[in-house]
Order: sequence, then structure tokens, then C-alpha cells
Amino acid sequence: MVILVTKWFGSFILDEKSGRILDKRLMPKDAQEAAEKLALMQRGGILDEERELVAGKEKPNVSDRRQSELGRPMMFDSSFIKASDYGFDDRFMHDVMVGLGKLRTSEPVPRDRNLVQAIRSLDDQISTINLYSERLHEWYGMHFPELADYAHDKKYAELVARFGDRDSIKEELGIDIESIGADLDDEDLRAIMDLADTLDRLYDDELRTEAYIQGIVEQTCPNMCAMLGGPLAARMVSLAGGLERLASLPSSTVQLLGAEKAMFRAMRSGKRGPKHGIIYQHPDIHRAPYWQRGKIARALAGKVLIAAKIDQYHGEFAGDRLNEELRVRVAEIKKRYPDPPKKPQKPKGGKPRNRGGKGRPGGKPHRH
Repeated sequence: MVILVTKWFGSFILDEKSGRILDKRLMPKDAQEAAEKLALMQRGGILDEERELVAGKEKPNVSDRRQSELGRPMMFDSSFIKASDYGFDDRFMHDVMVGLGKLRTSEPVPRDRNLVQAIRSLDDQISTINLYSERLHEWYGMHFPELADYAHDKKYAELVARFGDRDSIKEELGIDIESIGADLDDEDLRAIMDLADTLDRLYDDELRTEAYIQGIVEQTCPNMCAMLGGPLAARMVSLAGGLERLASLPSSTVQLLGAEKAMFRAMRSGKRGPKHGIIYQHPDIHRAPYWQRGKIARALAGKVLIAAKIDQYHGEFAGDRLNEELRVRVAEIKKRYPDPPKKPQKPKGGKPRNRGGKGRPGGKPHRH
């Protein structure tokens, strides 16, 4: 049996048992050309030289999953194939790797990578908005504390930024109440209005970022978007570090994305680990009784993983079918587990029952 092995300096066909090289195609001695071929390999492509080497051979083995279309991937130790044996020195390797780095960094950024950054930007905006909002309520509350009962979030910031003094705001809202707040100097009120104006613009920025994220996720992840909705699908991709990585994860990891801290805390303490991460935000999970949530989360994670794979490899839209399959599975879980599990009864006296040795019914005595 022969095996195809590709190193940075060439591709080789070897006898798998003896390790004897039967044929080879070396990289060009031009560093830029070699770098371009390596870049193609890193993007998952197949080299023309690799196809030439396996042409006419009946499904050889290959040493890299990237070459799966040419043969069956197998582990193979090719460390004995040295670059120096074929006229490639360290200086040339350095030039090739520098060229490869320049090529990869100048490639167009996939849209799902932009999605990861956009979600993190949105989180930063939300954190900043919360800080500014807390400061504005505390500061302006000294002048008009009752406003918090009539306006919230963006509306609160907008009213303070536009009108400032409480009498104008009361007139705008059409309310007639007596405030217990203190009067402020014009200079102090102006400083508060500047803060409110900044907060108001931050709310606008947040809306634009959310619309941008929704557009990306609908374009790049239509199947995930159909299953989870835009915001949750975007956060799943962000937590995984990109759509490609998400599509390569096992479903158990997809199920726990966002719950890493709780999982490691449970591992250290020996307690039971979490059953779901951010996927809990899906209505089928957070509306279900607690004893059904883990099973539903497992079913949803499996469907989400299928959707991610379809989106990553640009398959046909299957979101409706996956949603229907999930609906059937959720119905089965609800029918099969309608009642909460019974808690184990404690033995009389409150002491735990001996599970082994002489105290165990039918158990054998310890040997000394």
C-alpha cells in the first residue's frame, strides 16, 4: 500500500511498509511560488503535484485530512524525509515562511470573523452603556429622581440631553408632579446634559451594531439563524471563535459553549457540571421544566452543529427541516419525561447507607 505525504518542500509517494520513496514532486526553488502553494494547502486546497502523484493509483492512503478526496487519512511518521536531502536549506525555509505569512495576513477576512469582532464590540458597548446609565441616573437623580418612573434607557437619556431641567421634561411628558429633587446650577446641569447626550449616542451605536450583526449572521449562517435567531446564532459563533471552528466541535461542546467557568468550577469541586451554556437562551430550553432542559439542550446542540456544518460548507438551506426534527424530538422528551425525577430517600437516622462490604445486602465480607 502506498501513502501520499506532503512536506513544506514537496510531495512524496511512499511504500507504507518500507517507507521507500517511490515518486516525488518538489516545491519550486522560488520562495514566493513555494509560499503560494503552502497558502493553498492551508486553505484546504489540493496541489496539482499531489493529484499527479496519485493519478492512476487505486485510492492510496494520505497523511493529511486535507487530502481526504485523494485517499484515506492515516497516521504516518514522515520525519525521516529531510529538506536538506533535496537541496532546501534553512535560509530558503525562512524566506518561504515569511512570504507565507504575508500572503495569509493580506487575504480577505471571512465575514464570520467580522461577526466575532462585532459581537465583542457589542458587548463592550453594552458594558459602557450600563456604566454611563448608572452614572446618569445617580447624578441626574439628585435633581429629578421621579423621572426614572416615567422614562427608561434611551428615552431617559434623550429627555435629559434635550431639555435638562425638570420643568421642561415634565411639560414634554405631560405630567404634573412635585419633585423632591434639589435645584442645580446651570453649569452643573450642562455637564449632566453632556453625559446624557453621550449616552444617547451610545444607544444609537448599539442599534447600528445589532443591525450590522443581524445582516452578517443572516448572510453567513442562514441555517443557524433559522434555528436560533440572529442574536443567539451570532453569540454561538463568537464563543466558538468562528463558524469554521464551531462546525468542527463535538455537539457536547456546542451544548456547553458559554458555561466554561461553571464547568471547570464543577470539575474542581467534584459537583455536578452544567447541562447547558448560552444555548439556554433558546425558548425551547428556558421555558421547559428543569428536568427536561438538559435533554432538550443536547438535542438542540446536535441540530445546531448540523446547521453550522451546512453553513460552513455552503450546503442547501435545511433550517426548516432541522426545526421540524427538533420540534418532534422536544415533543418526545416532554412526553417521555412529564414528571420530575424522584429524589433518593435518605435512610432512617440520616446516615448514608453502606454500599459495600458486610453492610451491603448480598455483599461479600471484606477479606483481610
